[in-house]
Amino acid sequence: MFDVLVYLFENYYQADGYPDQDTLSRKLHVAGFENDDISEALDWLNGLARSNDDHLPAILEKSASIRAYTDNELDKLSSEGRGFITFLESAQVLSPVLREVILERAMALPEDVVGIAKLKVIALMVLWARKGSVDALILDELLPDDEIPQIH
Repeated sequence: MFDVLVYLFENYYQADGYPDQDTLSRKLHVAGFENDDISEALDWLNGLARSNDDHLPAILEKSASIRAYTDNELDKLSSEGRGFITFLESAQVLSPVLREVILERAMALPEDVVGIAKLKVIALMVLWARKGSVDALILDELLPDDEIPQIH
């Protein structure tokens, strides 16, 4: 699934969006991705599109508070991943609202533990979906180490 998400980012980052789901599914299949991975990635993206900031208090956007994690979040999110989220927020790459969207999308995964590599892809996708552009230095941090961005 995460390979599909990275592929989508790399191929549609400069575009205004990506094609409808049927077209996208066919293109991903032609690109060599398995049906299960395509389905999981599209479902996950649909969840991201449905995530709604309206349930979060407006004051959260300017909050200087520290995020305390629930027991479930502590069990599921690696300490390295939580530290990375804190780093992105302290570097002002993430607002508290975007942090919450990333955490919600990470908790929606079926895995028992979400490590930093997957959390980086989630952060990348949330930033792309919400802000439309991602700073080149942040791209270096967020893209998997074996991926070299071809963004001009």
